[in-house]
Amino acid sequence: MMGTSGGKNLSNMEEFTKIDFLDNRINDLNEEVLNILLKDMTTQSNIMWCTDNYEGLWTEQGENPFLAKSQIQAKYITGELYNNIIKPRIRKRQADQRKRVKEKAEVFTPSWICNEQNNSVDACYLKQENSFNIATDKTWSTNPEKVDFSKSDRTWQEYVLSNRLEITCGEAPYICSIYDTVTGQIIPLKDRIGLLDRKFRIVGENVADDNEWLSWAIKALQSIYGYEWQGDSLLIARENVFYSFMEYYHDRFKKLPDIELQKEVADIISWNFWQMDGLKCVIPESCSVKRTVSYMWGNEILDKICDGCRKNEIKRHDGIYCKIKDWQALNTPGEIVRFVDLIKD
Repeated sequence: MMGTSGGKNLSNMEEFTKIDFLDNRINDLNEEVLNILLKDMTTQSNIMWCTDNYEGLWTEQGENPFLAKSQIQAKYITGELYNNIIKPRIRKRQADQRKRVKEKAEVFTPSWICNEQNNSVDACYLKQENSFNIATDKTWSTNPEKVDFSKSDRTWQEYVLSNRLEITCGEAPYICSIYDTVTGQIIPLKDRIGLLDRKFRIVGENVADDNEWLSWAIKALQSIYGYEWQGDSLLIARENVFYSFMEYYHDRFKKLPDIELQKEVADIISWNFWQMDGLKCVIPESCSVKRTVSYMWGNEILDKICDGCRKNEIKRHDGIYCKIKDWQALNTPGEIVRFVDLIKD
């Protein structure tokens, strides 16, 4: 596994285990993988910053590629010069955290709350309590017994295939739980509580053949989704999911996946975790707010507000509607669909 400029050359698991999952890990990604994780699958360009937290940064050439509407470029978030620019929320300054809460309503959800809410979903699904862990006093203890489906009318395969969406996902704490969002401590693999973590556990408990495990692990990955406005948080979410897969893969095979599998996984993640205005289902700030009409004697700017914005009708926006993949589509698995079309009138 080769690193980007300034990063490590991760060729074995010993080096992989040295990654700081809260700092510097962007530098440890293979360059091709990072470029995929930066991609906006709807526009086929890169995701945008969509936050002004970085606008005070400049390049040595006096350029500012960190504006809110600028695309995030790999060369400006890796290497020694730009090392560790993008940080998880727990490593951001308190002032930056408060600003994001005030301006973008960024909500911080402790890991123990994510766990209790995920437990509630699973209790309904499996028709019994404490299948994965027992929550007590803002923490939890893992249930070591194999998850029991006997009281449910669902199979373990249906559990793995069931689609899950984390809206305004931030760093995706409901999906995967590499680190405790309160303390920053790395959570051991066996004690993780995210929706994807639970699916990987189910696959591990029910599949003996390695090839079958990989097939079901990919299906689990394809079944979880999330969208986010701010580009830095979205990239962290994508990294969290990617590194989670890497860890579960190594736990199974005692080696790292080859680069082609890493790229396949990154591609799935970039389709399933996308940048979107959740109120409009479009790329942030893509709806029209004005237009310029040219005449022989000059330009005249006319106000033109998007119909969807003006009438608050989600399916009438003139912005760029976000696209995702339906990996379980009956006729054409992996079919590209507009997310807005999945919303019932």
